[in-house]
Amino acid sequence: MEEVYKEANSKMVKSLQVLRSNLAGLRAGRANPHLLDRIVVDYYGTPAPLNQIGNISTPEPRQLVIAPWESRMIPLVEKAIMKSDIGITPSNDGKVIRLIFPELTEERRKELVKTVSQYGEESRIAIRAIRREANDTIKKQKKQSEITEDEQKDSESKIQDLTDDHIKKVDEIVKEKEREILEF
Repeated sequence: MEEVYKEANSKMVKSLQVLRSNLAGLRAGRANPHLLDRIVVDYYGTPAPLNQIGNISTPEPRQLVIAPWESRMIPLVEKAIMKSDIGITPSNDGKVIRLIFPELTEERRKELVKTVSQYGEESRIAIRAIRREANDTIKKQKKQSEITEDEQKDSESKIQDLTDDHIKKVDEIVKEKEREILEF
């Protein structure tokens, strides 16, 4: 039973990490280096994350500066940014690449809030699926007489408490991101 609980907890924690990762990729009005986490650049024939090609800094709230370690990488980095879905056109001065983020419109903010809510709902669904899987495992153990009915009820109760805790965390993460988007 303890194994089932630990496995369910581990999977639920991973679903929270996926949610945070997805939300980090959303532009919330200010420049955030995590927006570039999913961008991959062809580095000598090998795909490499952008943050391993150079330094990324935020000199101003609405600007990101990417300083590749090799100047010959600038066109490749620009190409990768253009292919990505962030919707920003890079500009360079031969040494660094600048990404300037425009002010978000009210309409765009509302779209982003809907997207955040979608990600939150997907995480809740994933957590509930993990709960269902754990409860099915517990029921199988009961059927095979590995555990008693009381142990089954206790285990299901613990799994439900774990599920409630993780769904509460999802709600907190979603509310925080929504507040961040609507802030400016």
